[in-house]
Amino acid sequence: MTERNVLLLHHENTHPALRRELQARGLELRQTQCWQDADEHTLGAMIWFYEALRHPGQIWYYRRQIAKHGVPLLAWNQDAPHYLNRASWRLDWLDRARLLDLYATHTLIDTQRQFAEMQIYLANAADSAKYHATDDPDGLFAALRDADAYDYDVCFLGAMDGNRYKEMRARQEFFGALGERLNARGIRFLFREASGLSAAQQIALFRQSRINLNYGASCEYQAPVASGLPERCYGLPACGAFLLCDKRSHAQDDFTPGLNWAEFDGLDDCVAKIDYWLADFAAARDLAERCHRHVMSHHTYANRAQTLHEALLRWHEAHRR
Repeated sequence: MTERNVLLLHHENTHPALRRELQARGLELRQTQCWQDADEHTLGAMIWFYEALRHPGQIWYYRRQIAKHGVPLLAWNQDAPHYLNRASWRLDWLDRARLLDLYATHTLIDTQRQFAEMQIYLANAADSAKYHATDDPDGLFAALRDADAYDYDVCFLGAMDGNRYKEMRARQEFFGALGERLNARGIRFLFREASGLSAAQQIALFRQSRINLNYGASCEYQAPVASGLPERCYGLPACGAFLLCDKRSHAQDDFTPGLNWAEFDGLDDCVAKIDYWLADFAAARDLAERCHRHVMSHHTYANRAQTLHEALLRWHEAHRR
């Protein structure tokens, strides 16, 4: 049987970590928009989900041509659930038309639509080449257990210019209100934009704060609930930091709350959880280390590349039968 080890990429901006890990699995990645590049060695063709929404005729023709070689069309929706802000008729049509063979997304919030015969929950992940616990994790974790070594009690790095970007308005308001509450308690905090900071500078700030927060995501603007986990929810634990995250529906799919996951539900609960974890610093570090081990074993881009690769192989196996 001919080995299928070529993955066609229909777009230019595939996540570099995912690209690296797919190649590490022995796949050859070819950047192309030409269906003629598909042959008996092609495992699949990968597009952005929005390409199918914006150019359905082009994608329909592309899929028909690659199907002649037994090649499935995989769409990755890395920006879900932002697509819910699109015209509903477009989404309904794409769901009924079944232009896609496989649909991969980091949130399954849209339970009314499937978009493809095979749906894949493909969460964000930690880029372990950037975010990890150094070459001496035991030494790092020992140092992070020194409660007096921290510059900040609470930290958030990320986009929150709600005056410029409407999708950031809720986050800006949340951290404005939280800052007032923490000031009144004498809690040291740093809330700032991450733009302009290198990965190394961000990691240093994560490790200088006893608690690191996540709240909101730009792709969730006007979404009914917080669902998928942003990349920081994996990158922060990967580098040894303690994460306190807003409540998200997919957290229970990737973590076990209380064991390797800490969350809050709203402003009042966030303040209460900050008080709790600052008061029991040893427990916070215990959870952070459990979360780190869990992320590094289950939630790196090597794990995501494996998920995609195995899904494509399953598709071929099913259609060979």
